[in-house]
Amino acid sequence: MGNCLIARPKREWKPLEDRSCTDLPWFLLFTLFLVGMCGICGFTIMTGGAARLVFGYDSYGNTCGQRNEPIEGVRLSGLDHTDRKFVFFLDPCNIDIIQRKIKSMALCVSQCPTEELATYHDLKRFAMINGSELCSYELPGHKYPQLPERFEKCPKLPVPESKALPVFNRCTPVDISCYAKFAEAVVTFVSDNSMLNRLIAGVAASKEIIVGLCLLALVLSMILMVIIRYISAVLVWILTALVVLGSLGGTSVLWWLYIDYRITMNETMTKDLRETEEPIDGIKTTEDHAQGLLIYAVSATVFTGILLLLMLFMRKRVALTIALFHVAGKVFIHLPLLALQPFYTFLALSLFWVYWIMVLLFLGTTGNPEKNEDTGLVEFRLTGALQYMTWYHAVGLIWISEFILACQQMTVAGAVVTYYFTRDKTKLPVTPILSSVLRLVRYHLGTVAKGSFIITLVKIPRLILMYIHNQLKGKENACARCMLKTCICCLWCLEKCLNYLNQNAYAATAINSTNFCTSARDAFMILVENALRVATINTVGDFVLFLGKILIVTCTAFAGVLALNYQRDYTEWVLPLIIVCLFAFLVAHCFLSIFEIVVDVLFLCFAIDTKYNNGTHGREFYMDKALMVSHR
Repeated sequence: MGNCLIARPKREWKPLEDRSCTDLPWFLLFTLFLVGMCGICGFTIMTGGAARLVFGYDSYGNTCGQRNEPIEGVRLSGLDHTDRKFVFFLDPCNIDIIQRKIKSMALCVSQCPTEELATYHDLKRFAMINGSELCSYELPGHKYPQLPERFEKCPKLPVPESKALPVFNRCTPVDISCYAKFAEAVVTFVSDNSMLNRLIAGVAASKEIIVGLCLLALVLSMILMVIIRYISAVLVWILTALVVLGSLGGTSVLWWLYIDYRITMNETMTKDLRETEEPIDGIKTTEDHAQGLLIYAVSATVFTGILLLLMLFMRKRVALTIALFHVAGKVFIHLPLLALQPFYTFLALSLFWVYWIMVLLFLGTTGNPEKNEDTGLVEFRLTGALQYMTWYHAVGLIWISEFILACQQMTVAGAVVTYYFTRDKTKLPVTPILSSVLRLVRYHLGTVAKGSFIITLVKIPRLILMYIHNQLKGKENACARCMLKTCICCLWCLEKCLNYLNQNAYAATAINSTNFCTSARDAFMILVENALRVATINTVGDFVLFLGKILIVTCTAFAGVLALNYQRDYTEWVLPLIIVCLFAFLVAHCFLSIFEIVVDVLFLCFAIDTKYNNGTHGREFYMDKALMVSHR
């Protein structure tokens, strides 16, 4: 109990000093989790799931291209398919749109049909010449035309010309017109096939322009990150002026409407009193309308007054936001490789997602063989405790994705902290970003793992509720729908708050090398002490960055209109322009999100600097001159 009574010593912030490992147990836990993810992949490979996905398997559980073991209770299993390396579907156009799979019987064949086979005699001739029997294994090829079972166990006529898919060895019809129904179900917004063809033709004809415009959006985003420090002041004061003028104008209009309504009402009441003896109901209704306008006008006046007072008292905080944008621009000049962080993060996420999808597909063909009583076909399904591997794999998608994003935040925070707390900018490390990555890998992977796990704990329930809401759409009552949407909204807000707190916790860890909980607590206390500054920076700063995104999308779209002007059919512009605008917004969001992280880290460093330093000898400020001016 004695230790509990001792006051916790005040946090002494020592930027870039006393570096030590943080949250080591969480690093070990995350490592074990990764081992489990790799174990799932190894299990699918060892049990044949990967081989069945790549090489394919027939409806009797035999993997094509290899010798198979017999399956108990399944006839025609355990066959030697060493020479039969391709999967052939008896009815490749019989597609289950809901389950997104082919419902036809599958066989392993030695060669896909290289021409259309219109009759059973053609099937016989193909089997005799090429040695590839396209009917079920128990039917001899030379007897196809005479066998009564040919209608059920031979392919549907005519058999279309097919080619084998690269790598996956599935015989696929050359003419994909039979997939029109499936495509129509996927592209539900298209009701006219000719319209779809014209849109696709427009994309195909404009592919070089689309690539060029995407590169333009990339260049514009990188340029904007450097020049935004010069235009941020103009944007902020224009925004401030518009808000003030809009409030004053709206209040004036409401008062004018009230006065005009009063004058008109008085004239009307005087006239009615002369013409009728019982105008009571009309007068009461008119008075209610006037009273409503008066309440609106007074409310608008109070709001405008509060807004003007806030603008007056927060003008220095607005100036601080401008100064932070200015310094953030300098950071990108001194650390230009920061602009490449979205590329590295996107590359890491893409590689992980490809791996995740590949293992998920492996899981789809892993498990125990089971005979489907409805179709008579063999399917592989995970049973018992093995079915939880899919859930484990799903959690891995969220946690590892959040971990990669958190590593980006920690890397950027470490580089910005190094920049801020280096008084002489000429003595910055040669590669501060690489130094930040090395510090992250050596000391702080556990902190990143813990922070990303907390986000995962919030994201999983939200995704589950969203799935339930979609499944019950049209079935639940209004009260249940409202409760579900409320829970989803609350979890979304909590996730955003935790993301912001995590980001500042990573910055605190980069400064002071403390564990996640200590860093989160210290960062939270700093943010609470500067709550008004935080509100101003988030409000004004987010709006400026939003305007930056709109500017990039608008410029890219305008360039797209000029580049596509040679196509007089405006319908062919639609899809290329939509693709370009979506890509431009995505790129702008990625780059300006890095800019936003830099601004947030700079503010935390500034708040710490002003709290523990006062500019006197021995306690000099680390801040840039632009921030020092806004601080006075």
